[in-house]
Amino acid sequence: MQISESEQSLESHPLDVVEQMASLNEWSFERADDDELSISVSGGWTDYHIAFTWLREMEALHLGCAFDIKVSERRRPELLNLIALINEQLWVGHFGLWDKDGVVIYRHSLLLTGGAQPNRDQCEAALRAAIEACERYYQAFQFVIWAGRGAREAMESALFETVGEA
Repeated sequence: MQISESEQSLESHPLDVVEQMASLNEWSFERADDDELSISVSGGWTDYHIAFTWLREMEALHLGCAFDIKVSERRRPELLNLIALINEQLWVGHFGLWDKDGVVIYRHSLLLTGGAQPNRDQCEAALRAAIEACERYYQAFQFVIWAGRGAREAMESALFETVGEA
């Protein structure tokens, strides 16, 4: 299969849609350059730092969502086991560990080949999926990193759903 560059030009920059979305939701954001926009969103457990990056050569809008949690060298093997268990449950996106910084990150990309433009619904859905995944598994990450628990035990606690109120 031969890959050729698209002859179509983009009507507007793909990050313009993300910038409008952040502005409408009154989220704190910064457009570092033409191809990267950072947003801060408060969650139930922590604040999330989301970067949308336009990858021109791949024609993809990449979303990276990180949160303030550092993983010690000693806990990394068990955390990687947890990430593998979590990723089996996800339909969209995946978690990874930035080895250099010891930071957990959720990643997803929208492929926009052939000059396709993202719309606000797509960007909101990608952002919502990122935050929901981070919120759902945040405590499991904490169990492994701070409580010294095993990946399976942490995963079971994350998947345990309560019904009703006490």
